[in-house]
Amino acid sequence: MGTTTIDGEALETAPRRRRGRRAAWLTTATVLAGAVAAAGLGLLDRAPAGRPAAALPPATATIAEETLRDTREADGELGFGPAASVTNRMRGTVTWLPGGDDVITRGEPLYKVDDDPVVLMYGSTPAYRDLAVGAEGRDVASLERNLSKLGYDGFTVDDTYTWATARAVMAWQEDRGLPETGVVELGRVVFADGRVRVDTVDAEAGRPAAPGQKVLGYTGTAKVVTVQLDSEDRRLAKEGAKVTVTLPGGQEVRGKITEVATVIVPGQGNEEPQTKVEALVSLTGEKAADLDQAAVDVRFTAEERENVLTVPVAALVALREGGFGVEVVEGGATRYVPVETGLFSGGRVEITGDGLTEGMTVGMAK
Repeated sequence: MGTTTIDGEALETAPRRRRGRRAAWLTTATVLAGAVAAAGLGLLDRAPAGRPAAALPPATATIAEETLRDTREADGELGFGPAASVTNRMRGTVTWLPGGDDVITRGEPLYKVDDDPVVLMYGSTPAYRDLAVGAEGRDVASLERNLSKLGYDGFTVDDTYTWATARAVMAWQEDRGLPETGVVELGRVVFADGRVRVDTVDAEAGRPAAPGQKVLGYTGTAKVVTVQLDSEDRRLAKEGAKVTVTLPGGQEVRGKITEVATVIVPGQGNEEPQTKVEALVSLTGEKAADLDQAAVDVRFTAEERENVLTVPVAALVALREGGFGVEVVEGGATRYVPVETGLFSGGRVEITGDGLTEGMTVGMAK
């Protein structure tokens, strides 16, 4: 008891109660847990160095052995992927065009000018010149490879256009009603990665065909999901990585990233253009076969840690000597064990430390 004087009269007062170590620890642990959960790291400078046996933590958790995954979800669009354009190189009149969604394979016409076909062939090098005897390069190799696949022979498939190649070309020209010159003029062949699906038809039959005119747009024939990510999320999009795609209705299918590219997305109104990472995802199974276009969710796994020890993030404490630790509860006493942290995911964190095993009890903020 103490006394206080008011207007000359002494009054007795009750002594001020002091907060115990348990209350002080609870406040410290609560602040630590909030900081760690918010920042994903938990950077506090000091924490209790020890605890008397009677002052146990306000809550506990169990060390678990599990697989942690660093995952992110992004919106995707199911379709046939980005479209490429076919630009005309011939002069004359457009006399035939395919229909939308038509599938065109190797050796078939994409369109016709003056009733002569412009032919699809497979290859990664765009046509950019006339091909004749003496030409060398990857475009020559693509042409010869296609002629061989179409059944023409008598030449060696390499990167050199020889007289033997010219004879095979003349046979091919005869079969398609073309002048038998042995020269493949620029614009007669369009190279694409494989068979194509007509996405848009931009020219009109009966109209003049002029060099530089867009005739049609095409895509691949396989269903793919297109996802655009922010530049800082490029680590998620690695060619060959597996993803999970959620279709309308909640069905999940597996997918694989087949292509990653950087694209510039034009700004809307006064907004600046944005740099995005665009990933193409191929799907496995037949669940998406009946869907032409749909909005889907794509779950990326940036990192996976199998069979590691984990605790809730709120179980981490910042040790006085630096670094992090966990408070191991053993009966009525506790001890602090320094730990190295690994992957953070879903409110848990990977830990390694001397003597830590699955099933141990650790303290945490309530």
